[in-house]
Amino acid sequence: MKLIKSHRELEVYQLSFETAMEIYKLTNSFQNEEKYSLTDQIRRSSRSVCANLTEAWRKRIYKAAFITKISDCEAEACETQTWLDFSKSCGYIDDKVYAKMDTNYNNIIGKLVNMRTNPEKWTIN
Repeated sequence: MKLIKSHRELEVYQLSFETAMEIYKLTNSFQNEEKYSLTDQIRRSSRSVCANLTEAWRKRIYKAAFITKISDCEAEACETQTWLDFSKSCGYIDDKVYAKMDTNYNNIIGKLVNMRTNPEKWTIN
């Protein structure tokens, strides 16, 4: 197993970053009236997954702090799924795009749950 030296090397970070960037590009086509509601909210929550993961990585010396930050990541990923639901229902994204994004977030959440339930694999003893 390769020693991970940076949060950027984590698969879950890479997937969450790539997906957040896809959301950024998608939301450029959202109606202007959504700028301060849906667009800002989905961008913020998708980016927050990455930011909280970065914090979790730096706090991995403290098991409880690590678990808390990973839990925050899960919450932000789930919030992003809710904003994706709204985006689809409002007709801003089609079924295919929605399915891809939802699958990505299900994968992200699964990886985060694994990290939260097995912190000894990630924390510094």
